[in-house]
Amino acid sequence: MSSGKTDLKRLLVLARWVSWIGHPLVFISLSIAIIIILRLANRAGLALLLTLLVTLILPMAVLLFWGARTGRWSDADVSIRAERVRFYPHAIPISAIAVIALWLLRAPAMALRGAVVTLFLLLVAALVNLRIKLSLHALFAFYSAIILFVVHPVVGSIAFVLAFLVFWSRLYLGRHDLLETLAGASLGLLGGLVTAW
Repeated sequence: MSSGKTDLKRLLVLARWVSWIGHPLVFISLSIAIIIILRLANRAGLALLLTLLVTLILPMAVLLFWGARTGRWSDADVSIRAERVRFYPHAIPISAIAVIALWLLRAPAMALRGAVVTLFLLLVAALVNLRIKLSLHALFAFYSAIILFVVHPVVGSIAFVLAFLVFWSRLYLGRHDLLETLAGASLGLLGGLVTAW
């Protein structure tokens, strides 16, 4: 195999791995865990983590993988715009339940604000989906990176590097065009700023 083909194959493998790590469910879950460890390493943090696990992370994982397994959508990324029309009506109520649970738990203000902003971002993404297939990978990567940067600048800087790699991977894999990826990243940055400050 020629050196050029080997390099292209390595880039493809890298792009796939980055895209998997940058999947919104993975990126958000890791970010939540890091924030709780850095800010709430106590019983309140454990209660918050369990609440988010039960109301948001696990239901969203079941929704994504059940949908892909049953053929409701082509993959766990819900990569086809027409399929997202069936995805958002399930994802938005899951997010709303998480907001209610955090409110009842009297979660810290930043956690509750983050849940409300996440719900709002899903609503906006559903509306934008009427015109373009916004990159949820880019959206939640940059959203998480901003929040992590405020919580811990070093961790946030690493998250930003990963967010830019996620941006690149979605373009490289042909999952989104530049407009869809920029729209996702911009919305994520805005959401992160609202949540973190």
